[in-house]
Amino acid sequence: MTSVAVVDDQSLIRQAVVDILADQDEITVVGQGATGREAVALASELHPDVIVMDIRMPELDGISATAEICARAELAQTKVLILTTFEEDENLVAALRAGASGFVGKGAEPDDIVRAVRAVHAGDALLSPSATRALIDRFVSVPARERPEASPTLASLTEREQEVLLMVARGLSNQEIADALFISPHTAKTHVNRIMTKVHAHGRAQLVILAYESGLLTPGQ
Repeated sequence: MTSVAVVDDQSLIRQAVVDILADQDEITVVGQGATGREAVALASELHPDVIVMDIRMPELDGISATAEICARAELAQTKVLILTTFEEDENLVAALRAGASGFVGKGAEPDDIVRAVRAVHAGDALLSPSATRALIDRFVSVPARERPEASPTLASLTEREQEVLLMVARGLSNQEIADALFISPHTAKTHVNRIMTKVHAHGRAQLVILAYESGLLTPGQ
């Protein structure tokens, strides 16, 4: 069973998402809120598996709330799924940096919202093609001379772990990584989890950011 909290200051959208998720046998909605501050409180009290969260909210915006939640060790198992419009490109990278595991559009079909919740609960980064393009464009728009040099964070990773990080950044699943490296999916998952621990990442989406900002992966590769 996947426990979910839904936080959006627009009551009609919030209730619509709650109704969609509550209709699923394997998902239970344990709480809902209207502000980023309420999102943090719900996470602290209920420890839901997934928080579906809007970005633009009063008191505390969704990005700041995500950062607070993902910074707490006791909430390491709580994933944040941002409910937004992909046109908000300036928020995309900030939300990923804060620890969001993925995005789903407010205009998404009910089945897409359900799949998104399942995906982030399973530990997969959820980046739609449009969101991925926006992320890549963010880095393409920065002149090469202004991009950060390789991060010292990568020095803590073994050669194999850097190889796995590169595959994660390119969008490969654990199964695809396992197939490429001739290892078991369990071993691939272990590598990914170890990388996240070493670089203090809350999820796979943050590994994508690290790969680009460290210079390990450059736009066009």
